[in-house]
Amino acid sequence: MLLCALCACSSSPSKDLVPPSILPVEDRSCPLNCQQFVRGTAIPFCCAFSDNKELGAFNIEVHNNFDHHTHGTEAGECKQDPVKKPVNPWVFNQDYKIPSGETYYEAEFWLDIPEDVDPGEYHFMIRVTDASGWQQLRSVSIRLD
Repeated sequence: MLLCALCACSSSPSKDLVPPSILPVEDRSCPLNCQQFVRGTAIPFCCAFSDNKELGAFNIEVHNNFDHHTHGTEAGECKQDPVKKPVNPWVFNQDYKIPSGETYYEAEFWLDIPEDVDPGEYHFMIRVTDASGWQQLRSVSIRLD
C-alpha cells in the first residue's frame, strides 16, 4: 500500500516553486527610478514579465512618499523634499489580467496623472503574480511636478 502511494506521488506534476520576474524592455522601460513627470500628463508604462510555468496578473500601485518610507526594492536614493503631510495625494491601484498560458508578457500603456494631486515624491509599485500565486515586486521612486 505504501509503495502505491509513493508511486502516485512521483508521477504527479511538479509544483511551481519559482516566482515570476519583472524585466526591463530594452530602452523602452518606464518609469525609471528618480524620473520626473508633470501633473496633468501621463506616465508611459513599459515592462515585461516572465515565469517558468504561467503568468497570472500584474498590478500597478502609486502612492505618496512624503514620509520617506522605503520598500527595499528601489534602485537608489533620489533627491528628497522635506517630510510633509499629504493634502490631496495621488492614490492609484489597478490589477491587470495577463492572458492564460503566457510565460512572457509585455505591458505597454499610458497612465494618466491627475492634475490636482499633490506634487512631490511617489512610489510606483509593480507587482506580478504567476498562476501558482508566487509574486514579485519592484518599486521605483518618481517625482510629480
